[in-house]
Amino acid sequence: MLYHELPAEDLPKHYIISNCRWVDKDGASEGTSIEVIDGKIARIERGSHILPENIETPEYNMGGKLVTYGLCDVHVHLRQPGFEAKETISTGTIAAMMGGYTAVCAMPNLNPTPDSVEHIGEEIGHIKEDAAIDVYPYAAITVDRKGRQLVDMATLRQYAIAFSDDGSGVQNEEMMKDAMKEAARLDVIIAAHCEVNDLLKGGYIHDGEYCLTNGHKGICSESEWGQIARDLKLAEETGCRYHVCHISTKESVELIREAKKRGVKVTCETGPHYLVFCDKDLKDEGRFKMNPPIRSKEDRDALIEGIIDGTIDCIATDHAPHTAEEKSRGLKGSAMGVVGLETAFGVCYTHLVNSGVITIEKLVQLMCLNPRRIFGLEADGEANFAVFDLDRKWTVESKKFASMGKATPFEWMELHGKPFRLIYDGKLIDLIFQGRFQQNNH
Repeated sequence: MLYHELPAEDLPKHYIISNCRWVDKDGASEGTSIEVIDGKIARIERGSHILPENIETPEYNMGGKLVTYGLCDVHVHLRQPGFEAKETISTGTIAAMMGGYTAVCAMPNLNPTPDSVEHIGEEIGHIKEDAAIDVYPYAAITVDRKGRQLVDMATLRQYAIAFSDDGSGVQNEEMMKDAMKEAARLDVIIAAHCEVNDLLKGGYIHDGEYCLTNGHKGICSESEWGQIARDLKLAEETGCRYHVCHISTKESVELIREAKKRGVKVTCETGPHYLVFCDKDLKDEGRFKMNPPIRSKEDRDALIEGIIDGTIDCIATDHAPHTAEEKSRGLKGSAMGVVGLETAFGVCYTHLVNSGVITIEKLVQLMCLNPRRIFGLEADGEANFAVFDLDRKWTVESKKFASMGKATPFEWMELHGKPFRLIYDGKLIDLIFQGRFQQNNH
């Protein structure tokens, strides 16, 4: 049941991964070998071959492919419990596997909202039953995500990776300050969806050139950065660890950059679609509608600069599946949200690494190492790896997605670099369904 239709085979207790391009916090090294014993990394020999101790120690030759710890996405919507017509724990985590992820953090806009031990316990029950990879649930900041009453953070902290009202910005400043005070006391993360409701005014795409020339209602940039500015002030006052979700504007980048210089405990993420598209690329199709919206070219360029200089810590997908009907009503009528787990690595490798914007080491930091470090999910020592074929060309076809959600702005885009295999939980899992690793028995 765990791996469903994905071809997988059990790995021995003692084996060697050889001839890989290994990337971790210490950088990249070609021709590296990794020895694994009982699911743990026993040793890593950078740029050299580990000789098996005896003839029974199998060796798996990676053929020079990129190997990292499994990717980690700190912002996904798995929709269960409550919205299983959109996605389930099972389908969402298999989609994550297909994208090279071995860990995801699940947002709390569920029914029931994970705002109590009983409610988050229901979600955890589904995770234990159906998750194909590691899933870490968020708890809400406020009861039912309505911004009126703080949850019992002290009790929920043992069950939740962090606290977020994602999908809703906390509108009341005093409520957010109280949340940050308590989070600072408990040393837990507040992960904020930043949106000033009074500035939305019925908008549904960026208030820019495409919006004005095509008769749509726009969402102003200040609806995002205005609340970020408020929260950064509160985080500085309280000492809270504060993570900003899916930033999309140039002002957000600059505010966070300056806050980091002042020593504020702030981290942030952006999504692949904000790094590739601008509002001139929009089409009147639901697959281009998400919140926050795709912004201007100037915003996109500022986000890329934030990636380069380290202001932006993580690339997260904000994987948000909906039914086909909910996404069939154009920009005005479609639900907010697109899927991204199965395309994120290829999109970022193609548009950031292949184009020379950043190195592959930097991309691994953004999609694996930084998310794990910030949220306390470091993979050091665990033999859970993702293998990527960087030479593989492929075309995005949503009908082939494992996710129940098919709305992607990257439909039919040709990409380079694809997740090839996973090594997870003592299994070798084939993601492309072609052949097996070359295994050498000495």
